[in-house]
Amino acid sequence: MRVVVTGGCGFIGSNLVRGLFKSMEVTVIDNLSTGNLSNLEGMDVKLVRGDILDLSLLKNVFKETDYVFHLAAVVSVQESVKDPTRANEVNVKGTLNVLEAARIRDVRKIIYSSSCAVYGDSDSLPLKETTLPKPKSPYAVSKLAAENYCKVYNEIYGLKSVSLRYFNVYGPRQDPFSDYAAVIPKFILRVLRGENPIIYGDGEQTRDFIYVKDVVKANMLAMEKGKGVYNIASGKSVSINELAHLICRLAGKELNPIYEEEREGDIKHSAADISRAREIGFKPSYSLEGGLAETIEYWKRKL
Repeated sequence: MRVVVTGGCGFIGSNLVRGLFKSMEVTVIDNLSTGNLSNLEGMDVKLVRGDILDLSLLKNVFKETDYVFHLAAVVSVQESVKDPTRANEVNVKGTLNVLEAARIRDVRKIIYSSSCAVYGDSDSLPLKETTLPKPKSPYAVSKLAAENYCKVYNEIYGLKSVSLRYFNVYGPRQDPFSDYAAVIPKFILRVLRGENPIIYGDGEQTRDFIYVKDVVKANMLAMEKGKGVYNIASGKSVSINELAHLICRLAGKELNPIYEEEREGDIKHSAADISRAREIGFKPSYSLEGGLAETIEYWKRKL
C-alpha cells in the first residue's frame, strides 16, 4: 500500500509516519518551515521537500497513491491572528490543492487533520460533531473551510474523505521552542529547567488533552473505515492550573505558575464527546498522567 503524509516532518505527522512505515510505502511531503528532518531518523521513507501550494508537485507525488494523510498547515491560533492571509493560503488553498491532486490521481481517501478550534466557545459541552461551529480565529475559520472542501469533493467528485477534529495533542517531538508552541511542551521545558510555568489568563480554562500515539491510532482507523467528521480526544477535560501542577509533580519540581494576560483567539472551555469515534473502534489508551510521564522522560533525555 502506498500512502503520502503531508507535513510528515512535523510533530503529529512524524509520529504518524512512525506508525505507518513498517507496513506501508510512505512518502512524506514537507517544506520544513516548521517540521524537522531529525523527526524522520531511523525510518525508511521517501522525503519530497516541497509545498502543498505547488499543485503540479502534488499531482506528480500522488501518482499511484492509495491514501493521503493531510497534516501540512499553519497550526497556531496566535500565528493566524498575526498573519491571517498566510493561514488562509496554506490551510484553505493548500487543502484544495491536495484534494484536487487526489481527485485527478484517483486516491482512495483523504484523511484530513482538522481541529477542535472550529467549535469556538460553546455552551453545549461535551462538544459533539453536530455542535454548531463558532470559530474565533482565522486558524479555526480556515480549518472549517477545509473540512467543507473535503465534504464537497466527496459529494461532487466521489473522493472519500475523513476529517479528524483533534483536541489538544501532546507527546514526544512536539516543539517547545517556537513562539507558537503548545502549552504542554512549554510547561515541560520550563519546569525541567527549574522555571515557573507561564499561564495566560486565570488558568481555569479547560482543555481535553490527547496523547499523540492515540492520534496515530485514530488516523489508521479512519483510513480503514472512517467517513465524515470525528472528534479525536480523550473525552476528559482538565484545567490549565491542574495541568501545570501535575507536570510539576511528575517532574519532581516544586514550582508555582506565573500568570499573564489572556491571549486573543483562545477559547475558554473544551471537552469532547468521542462516542462517534468509538463506533469505528477508537479508544484512547493513555491517561493524561501516563502520556505526560512518557513525554517528560523524552525531554529529560533530549535536554
